[in-house]
Amino acid sequence: MFSFRPYSRRSSPLKWNAAFIAAIVLSGAMPVSVESIDAQPDTVIERAMHTTVGILSETPAEHESGFQSRLSIRGTGVHLQAGYIVTARHAVERDQGSKRVLPKEILVLTSDLATIPAHLVGDSAYLDIVLYRIREVHRDQLETTTSFSDANAVAGDQVFTVGYPLGWGPAVAYGRIGNPNTFLPTADTRLLQTDLSACSGNSGGGLFNGAGELVGVVHAIIKTDQGQGDQRCSRFAFAVPAILAQRIVTALIEGKQPRFSRLGIQMTQVQVGTKWKIAAGEVSGPAKDGGVEKGDLLVAINDLDITNAAQLKNYLMERTTPGQTVTLRVLRGTQVLQLSITLAGA
Repeated sequence: MFSFRPYSRRSSPLKWNAAFIAAIVLSGAMPVSVESIDAQPDTVIERAMHTTVGILSETPAEHESGFQSRLSIRGTGVHLQAGYIVTARHAVERDQGSKRVLPKEILVLTSDLATIPAHLVGDSAYLDIVLYRIREVHRDQLETTTSFSDANAVAGDQVFTVGYPLGWGPAVAYGRIGNPNTFLPTADTRLLQTDLSACSGNSGGGLFNGAGELVGVVHAIIKTDQGQGDQRCSRFAFAVPAILAQRIVTALIEGKQPRFSRLGIQMTQVQVGTKWKIAAGEVSGPAKDGGVEKGDLLVAINDLDITNAAQLKNYLMERTTPGQTVTLRVLRGTQVLQLSITLAGA
């Protein structure tokens, strides 16, 4: 039976000795990009491995006290630039009583086995993204950088990920983008579905294209293969798209709270002839102020035809900002109306 699961390591993480850390290439490997990789066989993969860090289970305070004698990796992160580490929020959360909290500081392990502290910059529970930063005194130990891709990943794109599945790594796995518009109950956004091998511990790792750019941040798997203990592995992995992760990271670096546009329409489906259309259910806020009424059929936004609720949600999150004015075309009875709506923030 399939079930959705973020790559959380809430059970006891695997422990291992640093002497046995090795680069593991998961089975089922395939070339990432013939053009990119053949031209420089090692550069892209090696750079991705050097930008990838392991998220240690122990905090800096526990490390200093000698609380744990062996390294224990719970997740994966990616160094962007200037010491900024992006990862999945659930990969660093700790239990504190009945709550899940973010530690103010974490320890990361580099590919050359340096253990470095990083402090919390900010997060977005909405998208399961968190940003930490290595203090300046330690940044020379992690100089390799990467960046988000400007292009959206589409179905069929070849990608790879680097991470610490089941606490081992850095490991490399290859695959393709499947459905780039997947929705799971674990994130309030679309996710990229991929067919690459991943396990518990890959959470927060980068999903890279053939140029070594980030096209996503690994978020969840569909549990299939049994791993060690209650840890699972799968060839169905999901990632937060780069375009959304980058917006979160940029806002946090600028000291702002990440915000997305809110239209104020609770959408519903109605059948018109033989086809199902998107209509306005409950209307509030910006949409109500702009003249949208319950029952209006949603035809287009800024000349983009509206085909389904997910598409409209994606457009608002990825292509608009709070305070922006959009043109919404609706069908009310037999009349087509063009309404000007100023989006709110969410």
